[in-house]
Amino acid sequence: MASFLQLLLAWLGGCGCAGRLMPPSQGARAGSLRGNVSQRWERPLLRSRRSWVWNQFFVIEEYAGPEPVLIGRLHTDVDRGEGRIKYVLTGEGAGTVFVIDEKTGNIHVTKTLDREEKSQYTLLAQAVDRASNRPLEPPSEFIIKVQDINDNPPVFLHGPYHATVPEMSNVGTSVIQVTAHDADDPAYGNSARLVYTVLEGLPFFSVDPQTGVIRTATPNMDRETQQEFLVVVQAKDMGGHAGGLSGSTTVTVTLSDVNDNPPRFPQSSYQFSVVETAPPGSAVGRLRAHDPDEGENALLAYSILDGGDGAEAFAIHTDALGQDGIITVKKPLDFESRHSYTFRVEATNTLIDPQYIRKGPFKDMATVRITVEDADEPPAFSRSDYHLAVYENSPPGTLLGKVTAVDLDSPSSAIRFPPSSRYSILPHTDPERYFSINPQDGTILTSVPLDRELLPWHNMTVVATELDSPTQASHVQVAIQILDVNDNPPQLEHSYEPFVCDNAAPGHLVQLIRAVDRDEDGNVSRIIIRSPLGARDPNVTVRDNKDNSASLLLRAARLPTQGGSLLVPLELVDGGSPTRTGSPTLTVSICRCRRDGAMHSCGAEALGSPAGLSTGALLAILACVGTLLALVLLFVALRRQKQAALLPFEEEDVRENIITYDDEGGGEEDTEAFDMAALQNPDAAPPPPQQRRLFRRDVLPRLHFPPSLPARLPPQPHDVASFLAARLSEVDADPSVPPYDSIQVYGYEGQGSSAGSLSSPGSSCAGDSDAGGYEYLEEWGPLFRTLAELYGTPEGPPPT
Repeated sequence: MASFLQLLLAWLGGCGCAGRLMPPSQGARAGSLRGNVSQRWERPLLRSRRSWVWNQFFVIEEYAGPEPVLIGRLHTDVDRGEGRIKYVLTGEGAGTVFVIDEKTGNIHVTKTLDREEKSQYTLLAQAVDRASNRPLEPPSEFIIKVQDINDNPPVFLHGPYHATVPEMSNVGTSVIQVTAHDADDPAYGNSARLVYTVLEGLPFFSVDPQTGVIRTATPNMDRETQQEFLVVVQAKDMGGHAGGLSGSTTVTVTLSDVNDNPPRFPQSSYQFSVVETAPPGSAVGRLRAHDPDEGENALLAYSILDGGDGAEAFAIHTDALGQDGIITVKKPLDFESRHSYTFRVEATNTLIDPQYIRKGPFKDMATVRITVEDADEPPAFSRSDYHLAVYENSPPGTLLGKVTAVDLDSPSSAIRFPPSSRYSILPHTDPERYFSINPQDGTILTSVPLDRELLPWHNMTVVATELDSPTQASHVQVAIQILDVNDNPPQLEHSYEPFVCDNAAPGHLVQLIRAVDRDEDGNVSRIIIRSPLGARDPNVTVRDNKDNSASLLLRAARLPTQGGSLLVPLELVDGGSPTRTGSPTLTVSICRCRRDGAMHSCGAEALGSPAGLSTGALLAILACVGTLLALVLLFVALRRQKQAALLPFEEEDVRENIITYDDEGGGEEDTEAFDMAALQNPDAAPPPPQQRRLFRRDVLPRLHFPPSLPARLPPQPHDVASFLAARLSEVDADPSVPPYDSIQVYGYEGQGSSAGSLSSPGSSCAGDSDAGGYEYLEEWGPLFRTLAELYGTPEGPPPT
C-alpha cells in the first residue's frame, strides 16, 4: 500500500506540535512534509498494512475564542481532491467536543475544556470511501491532552485548625502542620508549586515555606499573660512569584499550662474565732493560696508547721477541689484554760515539674491566729464515771457515795441549784426506785433492801442541771455493786430421788449427793454434810466426802417391804460468818430389783412423779376448758343476737303486718317443699297422712325424732280456721317441715262469711261513695277510725 496519512497540527498562540501517521521506516522524512496536501513515497511499501506512529496533541484549557479552534488535519495520499474520500472521527468527545470536516479532515474543538474535569481524550481517525463507506485504511488511535493553565488557587481542605503547645516552649517547637491543595497540574509548570507564609501571628510563630509546619518563634510564652493566639497562614502557587494565586487559613494556637508559678497567700496573717463548745471536726475557717496555674498544676496541700498546742488543738486539710485549706477543731477546747492559739500554715504544690524548679520554691506560708470564745457550758462531773458499792440487805437510807459537778464558767465555786433541779436520777435507768439522790449535794442512798443473789450490779445515770439554763445538763454513769453477805443456807444441788433394792446389803451406796451455796463465796468455802445431831438409829448413814459432797450408805440389815420408803434427814453447814445451816430431808424409795441390781418395780412414791397431774398438764387442761367455754359463750351470744333480730320493731304499727327477718328464704325450694293445693282449696285436699313427712329441700336432711302426735280427726273441709290450726301444730312439732318464715299464698276466702267477700265485684257499701260519702266508716269501730278521718271529712268548696 503506497498511500500514507499525514496529520498537521496548528498551535494557537504561535506554537504548535505536529502529529503524523506514517510507517516507522519513514519517520525521519516526516518533518519535511508539514503543510503539503499530498505526498508520495519514492518506493513502494513492502507490506500491506502500515504501522502508525502518533504523537500526543495538546489543546489549551479554558480557551474561549469566538470560533472553534483548529487542532489539526487528517490527510491520506489516496485523496486526490476528487471528493470521494470521507474522514471519520470516533471516540471520547467525537461529534460534541471535537468535530472533523469530512472533506478536508480538519479537526476543531467546539467547547471550552477544563483540565481539572478531564485531562485527556482518546480518539480514532479513519478514511473511508464516501460512496460505499468502505474503509480505505485501518483506524488509528491518537490522544488529545488538555494543557493546564494556572486557574485554581490553593485551598486548605482541613481548615480552620486548632493546636495546643505548652507554655514556655523553646523556639522551634513544632505546633502543627497545615497543607493546602492546588487542583492545577503539578507536572506542568509552576501552577501547583506552593509556598507557605505567615500573614498574622508574628513574631510568635513561623511556618516552613515548603512543608507548612508551624513552629514557635518566641521563647517564654506565658499562658498567664496570653493563653490563645490566632495565626493566619497563606499558601501561594507559582512558587510564590507575582501573578500566582493564593489561599489562606487560620490556626488557633492555645498555650497549655505548666507548673511554672508557685502558690502565694494574698495576706500574711489570718484571724479566726471558735466557740469552746465546738465539737471535734467542726470547721473554724478557710484560707486559700493563689496559684495562677490551672488543673493539677494548681493543686495545693496545706499543713500546720508549728508543733505544740496549735497542731494538737487544730488540724487543716485540703477541700475536694484542692484549692482551699479548711481548719477544723482537733480536740475539745476550753476557754478557761486557753483563750487563743497562733500557728503557721504552709501551702505547697502537690506536683512540681523539675524543668521549672528554678522558678520556685513552690510553697508559701501564712500566720493563723484563732481566738477561743467563751460559752455557757453544762456542769462537769469530777469523774467520767462512778463506781459505788453497798452490802446486800442494808436498810433503806444507807449511804453509797456522792457525785459532784462543777460549773465550768465559775470553777472557783460549786454550783448552787434548787434541790429539785440540781442532781437527779434518770427514771428509766432505775425503774424500781432502788436508790435516791440528794438534789443538793449529790449523795446517793438506798431506798429498799437489796439482794445480791437477785441482781449483783445496778447501773444508773445521774443528771446535773443548771438553774438558769435547763438545757445545760450533764450526765454521768454510776455503777453500784451489791456486796455479798452470808444470808443463804446451803442446799442440795439437785432434787434427788434415790431408791434402794429391798434385798440390798448393809454398806450399799444409795446415792451420792452434792451441796451448793448461793452466796458469792459459798461454792469456794467447804460445806459440811452430816446427819442431824440426836438422830435415832438412822437406817442410812451419811458420810461426808469433804468436797461439798456426801455418800448415803445403807445401814439397816432388814428393810421394810417393797413399796415403802426411808426418810434421811440431813444437815448442811457452810463456812461463812455467821454460819448458815440447811436441813433438807431425802426420801429413799424401797424397790424390787433384778439379780444384776437394776430396778424391776417400785411403788408410786419411788421413781415416778408424785400422784396427780403436773403443773404443765393442769395448765394445758385449764387452757382447753377456757377455750371451750369461750366458744360456748360466743355461740350463745350469736344465737341471742339472731333471735333478737327476728323480732318486729316495737315502734312499728302491728297493723301493717310487716315482719323483718334476718334469715334469707329458700326461694323456689320453699314453695316446692309442701303441697300448695291444700291451702288454695281445702275441700279438694286429701286429709294429711300421719305417717308421711315433708322434708325441706333447701337444707341438708337431718335425722329428727319428733314426739308422736296424738291422733285426732281431721277438720271438716269447710272449717278453714281448724284446718290452719291443725297444720300449724304439725309445723310447730315437726322440725323437718319448711321454716316459719316461708310465705304461704292463700287463695281461698272461706265459706259462709257474714261480711261477704271484700274483693268481690258485686259487693257494695251501704251507700254510693259518690252520692253518700264515707260516714259509715265511723260505725265500723276503732280499727277504721283513721280511714274514716281520711275519707269521711266532707270536701270544701273548690278554690276560686
